[in-house]
Amino acid sequence: MTTASTLLIAAGLFLGGGAYSFRKQGLPTGVVVLLAGASALCLVAGVLRLGVWQ
Repeated sequence: MTTASTLLIAAGLFLGGGAYSFRKQGLPTGVVVLLAGASALCLVAGVLRLGVWQ
């Protein structure tokens, strides 16, 4: 596991937690969707950097 993949996965989990928290607080849907999308992109990039599918 490289440092870059670790940081991307950690950032994805952090943003996912933020999206969940913002949703529970009742913030606008656009903000929640933006955070959730960024979280998904970070997680996918981190997993792809692991080289699982190469």
